[in-house]
Amino acid sequence: MRSFANRTEGFEDSIFAVMSQKAAKHNAINLSQGFPDFDGPEFIKKSASDYISKGFNQYAPFAGVPKLRAEISNVYSKWYDLSYNKDSEVTVVNGATEGIFATIQSLINPGDEVVVFEPVYDSYLSSIKLAGGIPVAVTLEGENFSYNQQKLEEAFSHQTKLVIINSPHNPTGKVFTESELKPIASLATKFDCFVLSDEVYEHLVYDDNKHIPFACLDGMKERTITISSAGKTFGLTGWKVGWCCANPEITDRIRKIHQYITFSIATPLQLAVAEALRESKDYLQGFKETYQKKRDLFMNGLSKMGINFNAPQGTYFIMLPLKGITKLNDVEFCEKLIVEHKVATIPPSAFYLNSEEGNHYLRICYAKSDDTLNKALENLQGL
Repeated sequence: MRSFANRTEGFEDSIFAVMSQKAAKHNAINLSQGFPDFDGPEFIKKSASDYISKGFNQYAPFAGVPKLRAEISNVYSKWYDLSYNKDSEVTVVNGATEGIFATIQSLINPGDEVVVFEPVYDSYLSSIKLAGGIPVAVTLEGENFSYNQQKLEEAFSHQTKLVIINSPHNPTGKVFTESELKPIASLATKFDCFVLSDEVYEHLVYDDNKHIPFACLDGMKERTITISSAGKTFGLTGWKVGWCCANPEITDRIRKIHQYITFSIATPLQLAVAEALRESKDYLQGFKETYQKKRDLFMNGLSKMGINFNAPQGTYFIMLPLKGITKLNDVEFCEKLIVEHKVATIPPSAFYLNSEEGNHYLRICYAKSDDTLNKALENLQGL
């Protein structure tokens, strides 16, 4: 047999797949993979079913059905006062992951540097490496997951082509403040680099925290690619409907890549998402309240065990500090939880390039039914 492509060397199964397989093997409650174990809202599922029945089942235009692109443009204007032309600045993609991949492939040449914030979602690193780029990590440090200004500045150079921001942030649950985003914007301007802003958890922001789209910062819209996802917003991750919003020149390059990856996304699902976005106001408030209650349920359960730490500001993830719980590292403790307590989590050291901080946390997904969360808490008694 001939050899395989060199670019595939060093790639392994994602940590999400590995931990889910172990959860199944040991019949453990799966709090590792980041998706709900309950279904999305009936209104959007019925809409998709209606479109299927009416015969909207052929290829969509590769940039996305006009109805959905128009609605994406409308909601960005309504929610954030951002103006995107539906024809030249909005592209529907196969979930945010494809949008990330297509964006990076369209911007990064071999040797280009990409600034990322660790813990970093593993899809970013794979996409950067496949493009021949070099990831440069800035660590989010301490219990508040804040970056060090000097280290941030040192990460940028004239080789920097792109910086990736994820807010609200997976896996920490951090929501970047305006005062934290502005220095990043200043450096992006200074070194004339692009910004990929992954905002898939934009509607899961709790307490007094506020989501700030990076494109809303002064001078940032023209250099920013904003990516979001209906799968996250409507709890239908299997639909894989996401989008990229960017200026026409960037959009043109993203579409050139996108058309040879998936070409187009399922037509009836796009049309259903368009309707859901148009009627989303009441839904989104309840959506946020549902997940905030789940966060509080799980945090309160841990508190009753004597485990207390800062609540995540957004997303549906918790970074559980291991200090005071165990002397094991994250991988060892994850294994122990699966085998002895029948609860699967994620060892976040997999999300770090430089720092060893990940050895001292677990990532827990609380996008689960209350029954699942309560059973998990019951299993964790005695930690």
